[in-house]
Amino acid sequence: MLDFLPQIPLGDWFEVFIDILDQYLGWFFEGASAVIRSTVSGFESFLIFIPALIMILAFTGLAYWLGKRNLAIFTFVGLFVIQFVDLWESAMSTLALVLVSSLIALLVGIPIGILASRSERADSIVRPVLDFMQTMPAFVYLIPAIILFERGNVAGTIATVIFAMPPVVRLTNLGIRQVPSDVMEAAKSLGSTARQLLYKIQLPMALPTILAGINQTIMLALSMVVIASMIGAGGLGSDVRAALSRVNIGFGFEAGIAVVMLAMIIDRITQAIGKRTQQY
Repeated sequence: MLDFLPQIPLGDWFEVFIDILDQYLGWFFEGASAVIRSTVSGFESFLIFIPALIMILAFTGLAYWLGKRNLAIFTFVGLFVIQFVDLWESAMSTLALVLVSSLIALLVGIPIGILASRSERADSIVRPVLDFMQTMPAFVYLIPAIILFERGNVAGTIATVIFAMPPVVRLTNLGIRQVPSDVMEAAKSLGSTARQLLYKIQLPMALPTILAGINQTIMLALSMVVIASMIGAGGLGSDVRAALSRVNIGFGFEAGIAVVMLAMIIDRITQAIGKRTQQY
């Protein structure tokens, strides 16, 4: 019906944009790749080097200290299940990728959220970008990641960062904006500077909301790591993909259970950290 209208080569424009980035900022992407690759490899080697039993006891002790006895029991049983199905190294590789991806997402996302909360112009720019990042299908992120960073853990980490960052940006922005105005006015009347308002009033009062964003970011990072196995990211995602390609129901179920156990343990521990931080 509208065939007479000219078509917009949006995909071609995006390809040109990626080519330009690769051509003029290739040095930056190579440096970032080296740093991310070495960081992920270091975390992975460290987690795998420590005997599984010691890691299980360490996580169980952390869970008991943070939460209650039930959390410690669940952590102990869940990690032993992963060990018994012989997927411990894959789980540690996944955990390393999740930790690095989440750390990068938080280091970038929290400052952006603070900036958006303090500037309406910045908020009007950041909000549609976050909408785009959250609604774009996760598989689409894999394409430019492969082109700019090649296949492997680095491309998987970058795709995971992009996918997992929006919650912490949004909730940091929301938490700071929800600080009562009367508290802000009282602090200003006592001569507090903008820096003091941020670090002594806004961030502490917004901490519960920010911690909820951190928890969501970590959970999204774990879910994206499985998808990132399609571009060479290792860990449990590669086991799930291998089981799918061979139609191995049993191995796929074991890998899936390992992902679920790891996700639930990380979720419960991060929630417990949030509660203890709020009490402190």
